[in-house]
Amino acid sequence: MLYPVILSGGSGTRLWPLSRVALPKQFLPLVSEHTLFQETLLRLKGFPDMAAPLVVCNNEHRFLAAEQLHAIHTVPLLQILEPIGRNTAPAAAIAAFAAQAKDAQAILLVLPADHLIQDIQGFHSAIRSALDLAQQDKLVTFGITPNEPATGFGYIEHGAALGIDEHTFSVARFVEKPDLDTARQFLASGSFFWNSGMFVFKASVYLRELQRHRQDIYQAAQQAWQHSTHDLDFCRLDEKDFAACPSDSIDYAVMERTQAAAMVTVDIGWSDIGSWSSLADVSAQDAQGNALRGDVYTAETANSYVRAESRMVAAIGVRDLVIVETADAVLVMHKDFAQDVKHTVEYLKQAERIEHLVHRRVYRPWGYYEGIDVGERFQAKRIMVKPGSKLSLQMHHHRAEHWVVVSGNAKVTRADEVLLLHEDQSTYIPIGVKHRLENIGETPLYLIEVQSGDYLGEDDIVRFEDDYRRS
Repeated sequence: MLYPVILSGGSGTRLWPLSRVALPKQFLPLVSEHTLFQETLLRLKGFPDMAAPLVVCNNEHRFLAAEQLHAIHTVPLLQILEPIGRNTAPAAAIAAFAAQAKDAQAILLVLPADHLIQDIQGFHSAIRSALDLAQQDKLVTFGITPNEPATGFGYIEHGAALGIDEHTFSVARFVEKPDLDTARQFLASGSFFWNSGMFVFKASVYLRELQRHRQDIYQAAQQAWQHSTHDLDFCRLDEKDFAACPSDSIDYAVMERTQAAAMVTVDIGWSDIGSWSSLADVSAQDAQGNALRGDVYTAETANSYVRAESRMVAAIGVRDLVIVETADAVLVMHKDFAQDVKHTVEYLKQAERIEHLVHRRVYRPWGYYEGIDVGERFQAKRIMVKPGSKLSLQMHHHRAEHWVVVSGNAKVTRADEVLLLHEDQSTYIPIGVKHRLENIGETPLYLIEVQSGDYLGEDDIVRFEDDYRRS
């Protein structure tokens, strides 16, 4: 049986300010009403004999991924939590161990969670060809037919035809991201294809080749899997073992070393959406070549990508720009500099700011909170708690909290008291008092929280009980 493996641990820094550490690009709705993560799963619908997906994600994104799975009515075979990012080779190894525990003959379809594929039927056809090769113990990658001399992708040169169909080849060599002249030569030759980072192989064959070529990664991943624990619906890898695992990609660790590499060449409307300019290219455009999203007005503007998330944006008399507005940051950039967004993210890190880490709205398993105002010794937040959900039983050493219910029905535990609060009612939580907030209604609970104290950081939380087993 075919086991899809969804790798969703990327950070997507080149799509700042929309993509951030706490909400990276794979969990954002960039090209449709579904997120890229959801689109990756939905495009597998209808393919026969496919198991439930194995989802590999960062521990910090576990509830985000679970919520998005639930929203598209998908129950994963397993949701594997990485305590730290270690690139794709260890992640695929963990998935291979997990699949083998279910099925000794398991074949993996390894997919990044942040790609776009527009030709679903063509994609399914390519998977079938790859399966035939995988049955012959080949490690199969998908080579994308290039339509421009791109320098942002690695390339694969095809070797001898393998006879499954006209799209199946051995791999002659992998080539790192080339300069422009080399990329032009590759495009003209017709023998080179973009490296998509998607794979099909038997779990057993991948593990055999990983053990042969990168014994250190194999052993560390095996240890992390064997010492993993189950928590709610999650599989938690052993933190110490996984942290000791070298970080490397499937390409570097295995594909460039093995003698079993094969390729299926495809032209399926693929994009890795690796920058704002590439997102603009795959977005719907008006007669002037503009891709517009949100509350946007343009005049005498051409070939631009303009996205408004929280406010109206007007673009007048400009061309070839990317303009992205969020509640706490605005990006204005010429399309030619799309790869340089990472320098802004690096600046934010060095300046110890938070705009690369979180949005003003921060999602939690119980709902979300978003900042409204902040000043000396106070900050105000808007909180939404989903029906039937509750926050942890907690206490703060440095801040007091005032809650005002805007709409919904709240159950508040405050020390030994239990209060029922409804619209326009409020309560006060002193410093050092145990408390808990719960939505006992059938609609979302909204309230305003005003914090006051000498320290207002999110790490000033001592949890005593928590439905989500957070420390």
